[in-house]
Amino acid sequence: MIECFKTGPEGTVQIPSPVPGCWISVVAPDQQERTWLQEEVGIVPEFVRSAFDEEESSHTDFDDDTRQALIIIDCPAIEDDQESDDPSAVQYETQPLSVLFIPDRDIIVTVSLRRNETIEMFASGRMRNVNTNQRARLLLRMLLHISQRYLQCLRNIERQFNRNEKLLRETLQDEELVKMLGFQKSLVYFSTSLKADEATLLRIKSRHIIRLYEEDEDLLDDVFIEIRQAIEMTSIYTNILESTMDTFGTIINNNVNQVMRTLTVVTLVFSVPTIVFSFYGMNVPELPFGALWLGPIAVAFLLVFVALYTLRRKRII
Repeated sequence: MIECFKTGPEGTVQIPSPVPGCWISVVAPDQQERTWLQEEVGIVPEFVRSAFDEEESSHTDFDDDTRQALIIIDCPAIEDDQESDDPSAVQYETQPLSVLFIPDRDIIVTVSLRRNETIEMFASGRMRNVNTNQRARLLLRMLLHISQRYLQCLRNIERQFNRNEKLLRETLQDEELVKMLGFQKSLVYFSTSLKADEATLLRIKSRHIIRLYEEDEDLLDDVFIEIRQAIEMTSIYTNILESTMDTFGTIINNNVNQVMRTLTVVTLVFSVPTIVFSFYGMNVPELPFGALWLGPIAVAFLLVFVALYTLRRKRII
């Protein structure tokens, strides 16, 4: 889907076709739209290939001949939209958002291979004071929203983690452990992508990719603050999650050891009557109470009592 937006006296509105000073939003494009970007908009083929690569990591690129710039940023996304309805089962991953600057046509293009909340926020008009004529500022405001989105997702992971930790304390069910592993995977995605995004921001700050004005510096600093806060939060949550998983792993192992010890004690205690009745069954002469039919039972109960008393004194049971 391709949409074009232009800021004018009446605000930012959608327009039917690209004009100078507009923003082109491309979401979940097909092959025909890919060809349109390359032939009609004039984007460098290498940049189009990178923008359509779902595995592309965050980085910047610049074409000296056309002076076009490509900036790819990793954005947080829900791993499975079907799980989003369950607040205790939401897991996250990251997806690339490509931003292309076309200076000869005075156009900025964003390419998202899937639904992107940041693009929806800007395209729907929910984000105020959007000006497509200020391309660098539009990019920085998108980056700020992406960094704030990271923080929202991290807080949601924390809430889910606390909820599942309470359930694990009560039940130790496999389902809750699997959710914990999902949180850990989400944090790994976030940690890797945030570090790559920070490196990309450093390249943007160097002003070798796009031109920044003095009033953009404060906005860029805000983005750096949010990104570094997200990196720190990700590191803290990762350490807490790893520590918690190690603790629950120790608890599970201890519970297994307790069960095995109980089964071993039961096996040993119940083997005593078997041994006693075996002796009496072999017609061994001069056994205690051998002349009485209750004798073997009495001897077996006595030895079982002695064994239980000994194990109890040694605090084995």
